[in-house]
Amino acid sequence: MAKVRKTKTELKKQKEDLERFERFLPTLELKKKQLLAVIRSLEKEIEEIRSQIQRRQQEVSKWAGVMAEDIDLTEFIELDEIKTYPDNVAGVDTESFEEVTFNENDYDYFATPLWIDTAVKEIKTQLELRGKIVVFERQIEALQEELRITIQRINLFEKVKIPEAKENIRQIQIYLDDLQTAEVVRGKIAKDKIKAKKEAKQAAAAGETT
Repeated sequence: MAKVRKTKTELKKQKEDLERFERFLPTLELKKKQLLAVIRSLEKEIEEIRSQIQRRQQEVSKWAGVMAEDIDLTEFIELDEIKTYPDNVAGVDTESFEEVTFNENDYDYFATPLWIDTAVKEIKTQLELRGKIVVFERQIEALQEELRITIQRINLFEKVKIPEAKENIRQIQIYLDDLQTAEVVRGKIAKDKIKAKKEAKQAAAAGETT
């Protein structure tokens, strides 16, 4: 703890600091709750998308038997880009999902199996769903970093700044009270000395007149 000056000016400053810390702490606590809520919401969204992907894969497996031919589907479609746009989530600058773009190659509908069209559509759907997961995970990463910083600040205020300000106020108040008490005592002593001198003069004067 840094040494503080034990003055009325410093006492005023410490009280103002304490008031500011105690006023700002609830704001940080609220921000922490909001970040946690959004993170949980995104995690739930990811879980739902993964469940959706799993359900679609189960549906695909029902007709996948006809896809026994050795065909590389990447010849027909590949992921090109996961597009996002700048966004602000729970006060954190991040990016939100916009769309997934693909590189699609033309193919001869007569020279390829009939299931190719269905397979290509399914690949596009699942890649789009996976693209959303990627973006949501990036958002969670950014929110978790902000949450980490917010928790650090809360701990700083709760465990360091507020106790430190309270202790400084206590010490300064004790010192100033001691000064005030000492001043009163010195004043009383000085008053008593003046009174004693006055009484001594009066006694001396009375002795001379007798």
